Amino acid sequence: MAQAKQGDKVRVHYTGTFDDGTVFDTSSDRGPLEFTVGSGQVIQGFDHALLDMEPGQKKTVNIPVEEAYGPRVEELVAEIGRDRLPANIELEVGQQLQLSLADGEEAIVLVVDLSETTVTLDANHPMAGFDLTFDLELVEIL
Repeated sequence: MAQAKQGDKVRVHYTGTFDDGTVFDTSSDRGPLEFTVGSGQVIQGFDHALLDMEPGQKKTVNIPVEEAYGPRVEELVAEIGRDRLPANIELEVGQQLQLSLADGEEAIVLVVDLSETTVTLDANHPMAGFDLTFDLELVEIL
């Protein structure tokens, strides 16, 4: 039977959980995820876990921070003056904002704190700093 390898397009069912068992994402309610192994479309540990799996095979893998979304970087948390953001934006803690950077790139940041004069923004991925567990089922190799 064929085994998944770099460059294969695959369909995978998955359920991702944190160490405490909390589910953060699953394909069970929307159908399998389709992507190309090794293309960078998914986190490194997810990619590696699928290598050599056969269609119909299931397994559970623990993915360390370094192969998931990386460690939290405190330098990616910044307090800025409210005057640096458009006045018409109503801000609230937990809100995501898309910012244009000086180099022309876009960044998604999370509002983590507010005062009358400042906004604290966090550009870390929301799952940075977490080890992740995935229950995987390779549905098919396309």
